[in-house]
Amino acid sequence: MRIVAIVAAGGRGTRLGAGVPKQLLSVGGESMLRRSVRLFAGHERIDEVVVVLPPDLAAGLPPDLDVPGKTVTVVAGGARRQDSVRNGFDAVRGRADVVVIHDAARPFASADLISRTIDAAVESGAALAALASSDTVKLTGGAGDAGSLFVERTVPRERVFLAQTPQAFRADVLAAAIEAGRGDAVATDEAALAEAAGFPVRIVAGEPTNLKITTMTDLKAAEAIAGREPASTSVRVGTGYDLHRLVEGRPLILGGVTVPSEKGLAGHSDADVLAHAITDALLGAVARGDIGRHFPDTDPQWKGASSLAMLAHAVTLAGEAGFDIVNVDAVVIAERPKLAPHLEAIRASLAAVLGIDAARVSVKGKTNEGVDAVGRGEAMAVHAVVLVAGRG
Repeated sequence: MRIVAIVAAGGRGTRLGAGVPKQLLSVGGESMLRRSVRLFAGHERIDEVVVVLPPDLAAGLPPDLDVPGKTVTVVAGGARRQDSVRNGFDAVRGRADVVVIHDAARPFASADLISRTIDAAVESGAALAALASSDTVKLTGGAGDAGSLFVERTVPRERVFLAQTPQAFRADVLAAAIEAGRGDAVATDEAALAEAAGFPVRIVAGEPTNLKITTMTDLKAAEAIAGREPASTSVRVGTGYDLHRLVEGRPLILGGVTVPSEKGLAGHSDADVLAHAITDALLGAVARGDIGRHFPDTDPQWKGASSLAMLAHAVTLAGEAGFDIVNVDAVVIAERPKLAPHLEAIRASLAAVLGIDAARVSVKGKTNEGVDAVGRGEAMAVHAVVLVAGRG
């Protein structure tokens, strides 16, 4: 399933009165546009990011969009929001199964909210994040200034939800919604267009901090939210674990080094349990899934393959996401053979693939004191931890 994110930033936010397009305004030292794009570029389930900007801004790639993670495509927006989203969808039409649409003016949505909205859209066709109203809701007889209006009726607040983004759609649903938005039809979000096209839209519990920055008051509130963020979000830790059975007739390969042994490890690839655990830890640190997702044991191309190649791929993914490896610590749990004579060679082999000094690679050998399959010499297990740091 291919999932594409469209970040809607085609307007100028004149209500804010800042004199520049509001999506370029800084919130906590980073523009709201960059923050919103980074949400999706760094999300493990998003395959591609499209940003819709005013035509003059789309003519040149703003430096704000130089974010780690996925390639970002910029398209020019249209006169209305629905026209801008249509332009963004046209850029990926035919290569997206699910499309997530998010306002650049909501820079504090969480990765969990994005995932939950995607899941709901996959199941129901269309979904949007929304907050339940906590206030009593009054419906007036028309539109205008509050001082000139009268209450027509009170609406049960338990039925009222305040729409947010992200909003997610299966591609066929969004295509039909966009068609419903052609001509004179005007909608403030894609969920309304999906409703007009006859599709049910599912509610996903939104987040109070996922506010939309429209006024200077909103901007001040956003600065307060940014001020509560951790001082540094660029350091991450990943953990990995793997276990393989020991069998006769197979070489024992650990960290790319062949270790003399009566038995080797069973597996689809070369069964390098140490490289597998470190690969899993690295993928976890940069939120790129697990080793089974990238190298399934049902794929014949990985039969007998070097596990160091898998580790090298994980290193590439970490680099593309904007992270450098700081250090690795791994514990190999086995009754035999003794690993001490081979640890330096193993550390050097791993360091060469990880692109770091061997002094930052720790590999330790432990026994399981005769307990369970590992203790009986029937299997070998590895626990690994990887620390990565963002480039800024």
